[in-house]
Amino acid sequence: MLHSMSTTVEIASDRSADEVNEEIRALWRRSGGTLSVEQREEYQRLVLEWAAAAPPSEKAA
Repeated sequence: MLHSMSTTVEIASDRSADEVNEEIRALWRRSGGTLSVEQREEYQRLVLEWAAAAPPSEKAA
């Protein structure tokens, strides 16, 4: 029996971009500079969360 994984990314965070950024930095510190497959997936999730939490760029205005 095969199970399909959802490719939908759900981004729901009450955290600030700074908080998410600190978690990204901590992930890189823990990894020693090389991310495993699981860590890459976590990194991608965190980057999307960070982008959603970051204020819009003034360049876009």
